Amino acid sequence: MHFALICRDKPGHLDTRLANREAHLAFARESGVVVLGGPLLDGGAMCGSLVVLEVEDRAAAEAWAAADPYGKAGLFESVEIIEWKRVVG
Repeated sequence: MHFALICRDKPGHLDTRLANREAHLAFARESGVVVLGGPLLDGGAMCGSLVVLEVEDRAAAEAWAAADPYGKAGLFESVEIIEWKRVVG
């Protein structure tokens, strides 16, 4: 199953994002379940994340989000997890 994670940064937390970016990217690569991902932008400035996971179920998506270094660092104001169906691409 695919799940889209739409994560919105807390305002004023760019330093938290930058300080944890390398750990987040390493976690994403090493987990083996990220289909695609990247930062959300506001006028070119990073303000959140969009990550699509291929995992067994919603619980696995929730576990991934909880283990993400960005989440552990308290970067996100909100995290929405939505089941997603690939149609194109």
